[in-house]
Amino acid sequence: MLNSLQNPLSLVGRVLLALLFIPAGFGKIGGFAGAVGYAAAKGVPMPELAIAIAIAVELGLGLLLLVGFRTRWAALAIAFFTVVITFIFHPLSDPSQAQAFFKNIAVVGGLLTVAAWGAGAWSVDARRGH
Repeated sequence: MLNSLQNPLSLVGRVLLALLFIPAGFGKIGGFAGAVGYAAAKGVPMPELAIAIAIAVELGLGLLLLVGFRTRWAALAIAFFTVVITFIFHPLSDPSQAQAFFKNIAVVGGLLTVAAWGAGAWSVDARRGH
């Protein structure tokens, strides 16, 4: 039974992970100045560039994850990005950020699982023989 669920579960997992990143990327495009201001307030160097990179990762790599194209690479890159931003925006030194910190770390776990096992048969990668 689990084998018959592997492909639909892989797809649903990718969709749910992508839904965390894609809207965030669009939100940063629409609210670029506010995102830059927030990043600057958190001490992020070159906040305009940092937000541009965040948009590319969240939107660009999020879309790759969604459709399952270059999935392992995209998942690893998003995982690295998520670890970095987690320590900047949700430091454990702030007790009010603990839940967000551990949620992000759990998301990294899901991304690493996708990186390890790939996108599944219902993906662009599978159609390309990757």
